Amino acid sequence: MSILTVGTVAFDTIETPRGRAEMVIGGACTYASYAASYFSNEINLVSIVGDDFPQVEMDALADKGVNLEGLEIKQNAKTFFWEGRYHENMNQRDTLATDLNVLDDFDPQLPESYKSSKYIMLGNLTPAIQQQVIDQLDGSQKIVVLDTMNFWMDVAMDELKSVLKNVDVLTINDEEARQLSGVHSLVKASEIIHEMGPKYLIIKKGEHGALLFSEGKIFSAPALPLAEVFDPTGAGDTFAGGFIGYLAKHDTVDFSHMKKAVIYGSVMASFCVEEFSINRLKTLTAEDVNSRYETFVELTSF
Repeated sequence: MSILTVGTVAFDTIETPRGRAEMVIGGACTYASYAASYFSNEINLVSIVGDDFPQVEMDALADKGVNLEGLEIKQNAKTFFWEGRYHENMNQRDTLATDLNVLDDFDPQLPESYKSSKYIMLGNLTPAIQQQVIDQLDGSQKIVVLDTMNFWMDVAMDELKSVLKNVDVLTINDEEARQLSGVHSLVKASEIIHEMGPKYLIIKKGEHGALLFSEGKIFSAPALPLAEVFDPTGAGDTFAGGFIGYLAKHDTVDFSHMKKAVIYGSVMASFCVEEFSINRLKTLTAEDVNSRYETFVELTSF
């Protein structure tokens, strides 16, 4: 089934304890689209770049089955840029530069063929833009997934709560869940957030895995212990792409399939961190993905 991904396509400069990568390809929409492409060849991308974005990278996305009709290319303008430095533990990072560039004027307009996409992944953008996309959909959607962050809770909480009324799944980390709900217990936080609208809540806990909450049920997914992590950038977006990709492939939305989707999201994220940027995601095979899924199964079976 068709997937719609909305978010950033960007340049990143990343420094980690394992090295440095300058002006590499990044962006939430990029990571999510690559991850989803291992499950579906019907991916509709909506984003904006400047005329400095390489054609070869657009071709690489298209080769993965990503429809770029919704990618706006703004002439005489620069692509969104982010620079960050990760601490030794890889769980903390410092943002060194954020240049919005074309993103400052992002006004997503869905092509007509996108409006009936069944599985929607709204990347971490302003709540107003996320709502703008929802308003353009034709209402035939199977599921709408939304990602957000603490910054929007700080500066646009009312707008965020408004858009949450229109989504099925919210993905946030544990600190954001506590901030959004106002309570420390993640179980109680899930109950409060469900009342805001989302039927399903995924709380990402980095190296400690992820939690899925729905209607009083809880599923805990581990993170795969890796010998070495090169670059955590985009891991959450890759998780989201694998998650929604699995659901779209099987075209079933229930708690049982959600649990497997969370595991496949974790599988894709575990590949993402093995190399800088999207390099590992570009070279994956179906055999790689299936083999690592079996590793996750063995890790959690007893």
